[in-house]
Amino acid sequence: MNTRLFNDVVISLRSFRGYLVDVEIDVKERWYVFPIPYLKPIDRNLQTWADKGYSLDRINYGAKLNYYNTTGRNDVLKVWLITGYSRQVQVSYNQPFMDGSLKSGYGINFNYSAMKEVNPRTVNNKQFFLRADSLPKAGRFLEETMTGSIQWNYRPGLKTRHVIRAGFGMSKIDSAVWNVNNNYISKSGKTQVVYPEISYTMNFLDVDYAPYPLRGFMAETQLIRRGFGSDVGMWLLNVKATKAWEIGAKGSFSTQLTSTVRLPFKQPFSQHRLMGYGDFYLRGMEKYVIDGVLGGMTRNTLRREILNFSVPLPIRSQSHDRVPFRIYAKTYADLGYSYSKYFRENSLNNKLLTTAGFGIDIVSLYDVVLRFEYSFNQLGQNGFFFHVRNDF
Repeated sequence: MNTRLFNDVVISLRSFRGYLVDVEIDVKERWYVFPIPYLKPIDRNLQTWADKGYSLDRINYGAKLNYYNTTGRNDVLKVWLITGYSRQVQVSYNQPFMDGSLKSGYGINFNYSAMKEVNPRTVNNKQFFLRADSLPKAGRFLEETMTGSIQWNYRPGLKTRHVIRAGFGMSKIDSAVWNVNNNYISKSGKTQVVYPEISYTMNFLDVDYAPYPLRGFMAETQLIRRGFGSDVGMWLLNVKATKAWEIGAKGSFSTQLTSTVRLPFKQPFSQHRLMGYGDFYLRGMEKYVIDGVLGGMTRNTLRREILNFSVPLPIRSQSHDRVPFRIYAKTYADLGYSYSKYFRENSLNNKLLTTAGFGIDIVSLYDVVLRFEYSFNQLGQNGFFFHVRNDF
C-alpha cells in the first residue's frame, strides 16, 4: 500500500504442500493519469480564507497533470499550470529505479511562481499582507521565485531511502515589499538574490499505511545548505518522526515529533516562517502564525475506528467497483515551541504552547484523509477546524 500503486491489497493463504505454503496476493491497481482542474484559495488554510469572507478573487485556477507509474517503475511526471491570483509553473519527473538493481534513481524539478500578495511581516500573531491591488500600478507581481534542481535517489533496502539534491534558487521582490521589510529575502537589504542549494534527505518507512499510520514507525531527516554568501547563507535541519501503536482490535495511539533549526539565527524574514505553514501547526492554533528559526512540536492522538464500510459504484470495473471509508473518533493533545531572536513582533514565539481537542477522521480512496476537529488552546479560545489531505 505504501508504494501508492494500489487501492487494495489482500493477502491470503492458498494451500499447503508439505512444508511449502502458497500465498496469494490480490491487488487492485489505481488509476495513474490525473489530468485534473485546479481550484484553490491562496490562503494558508480554509479557516484563513473564511476570515477573508470566502472571496472568489483570492482563488487560483488552472490544471494539473500528475502521471504516476509513467513507465511502470513507480516514476512520477508532474506538469502544473496555474494562474489567477498568482501564477505557478511546475515541471518535475522522478524515476526511483533507473537500473536493474532497483536501488538507484534520479529526478529533475523546475518551479516558477509569481505572487500579487506577499506576507512581509507578522502583526499580532497573524500574517500582514501587502496586496498589489492596493498599490499604484495595480496587478503587478510583488514577488517572483524560481527554483531548479536535479537529484540522485538511492534505496539500499526496503525501508530506507536517501536523496541527494543540487540546484539553484532565485527570489525577486517589488520595491513596495522592500519598503515594508528591507530584510524580507536578504540579510543585507537586496531586492533580488540568486543562490545555490545542496540537500541530503533520509527517509525510513515501516508503517502499515503512510498517509494514516495505525502501527509502526516512520521518520525523515533533511539537511540543507542554502547559499554561501552574506545575503543568503543558511544551514537548515528538519527532523520528523511518527510512532504508532495498536490498542486492541480497533484502537491506536500515535505520537509525532517535528523539529526545525536554521543556522545562523540571523536570517531574512522569509526564512523565519515556522509554525502555521504547511503541516507544521498545532491543532487549535490554525488562525495564527509563529515565526522562528528554531522550533519543535509534538502531536499526540488517541483514536478508535467506529465505522468501516464501502460504497459500491455504478460502474463495471475490477479495480474501482467501490469506495472504501474508514471513520475514526479521536482525542488529541499538542505541544510546541518556536524561538526567534531578531523578529519579535509575534507574542506567541519564545513560549511553550499547548492545545487539545477531539474530532473525527475519514480515510478513503487515493489517500484522502478528511479531519473534522474541535480544538482548545491556551489562549482560552476554541473552535471547529477542517483539514483535507491528499496527494493531488
